Amino acid sequence: QVQLVESGGGLVQAGGSRRLSCAASGRAFSSYTMGWFRQAPGKEREFVATINRSGINTYYADSVKGRFTISRDNAKNTVNLQLNSLKPEDTAIYYCAASRTPGVVTARNQYAYWGQGTQVTVSS
Repeated sequence: QVQLVESGGGLVQAGGSRRLSCAASGRAFSSYTMGWFRQAPGKEREFVATINRSGINTYYADSVKGRFTISRDNAKNTVNLQLNSLKPEDTAIYYCAASRTPGVVTARNQYAYWGQGTQVTVSS
């Protein structure tokens, strides 16, 4: 099992940046594919970004491609999401998740472990 705790959320102006972090506890962090999802009010939770076990391969939702960057540090058991050029429509609760499925994983149902989420609010 792995426990996930997100941090770094807050209020930011449109065009600004934010760095989200997810700290993992438990064994074998490097054996998990990691992902970030987000959920805006009244909407379903949607895929944002994923990174494979080694950190070499990443994949992004079209809506964030070129603006967000996912990275991981297996020595520190952390995965980060750098959010740049933020837009009001990026406002959501951002969730970190871990999957035992190898490769890059975009399907929400492939992630067995979730953090509690961190709120990002982008003002216009």
